[in-house]
Amino acid sequence: MCTGKCARFLGLTLIPLSLVCIVANALLLVPNGETAWTNHLSLQVWLMAGFIGGGLMVLCPGIAAVRAGGKGCCGAGCCGNRCRMLRSVFCSAFGVLGAIYCLSVSGTGLRSGPYCLVNGTWDYHFEETLGSYLLNRTQWDLCEKPPGVVYWNVTLFSLLVAASCLEIVLCGVQLVNAAIGVFCGDCRKEVGRREVEL
Repeated sequence: MCTGKCARFLGLTLIPLSLVCIVANALLLVPNGETAWTNHLSLQVWLMAGFIGGGLMVLCPGIAAVRAGGKGCCGAGCCGNRCRMLRSVFCSAFGVLGAIYCLSVSGTGLRSGPYCLVNGTWDYHFEETLGSYLLNRTQWDLCEKPPGVVYWNVTLFSLLVAASCLEIVLCGVQLVNAAIGVFCGDCRKEVGRREVEL
């Protein structure tokens, strides 16, 4: 597969993943779909890892990868898209950092649990369990407010962890693919020549 086609495929995969992270982070701001709990959200929600890290910082390399798989800087691929591939190298490295940020914050959010009300006290009541509360659903009902916050956080932070892991892999692959594209071009000319010869 040409580096250009590979870049386009990876970019078109990264863009929806980044949008999933943005939406997941937005939903974390409204536990159980209610806006009344904005003063009682966990620190990991306010760090906006899904919006900034897995979202915007990965959207940039996704768009750059799609552009790197386009027709070329001069419109006909005369330079083998080397300029766009070089830009995609830097963007992909930026995307890896963003996805790592999203993964680390979301993982911490899962491990610590939500900030919730138990027996009249607001705190991170699952922090000392070191994540073992995830396997014991009977503990989830201990949180009185916000209602259903444990289900909400576990689902959305798990989604962010899964999406950011995929983003790290895809941005890493695009980093290598774009580096190859910088040195070898995107093989578009060779494909064109073969078609003419046939």
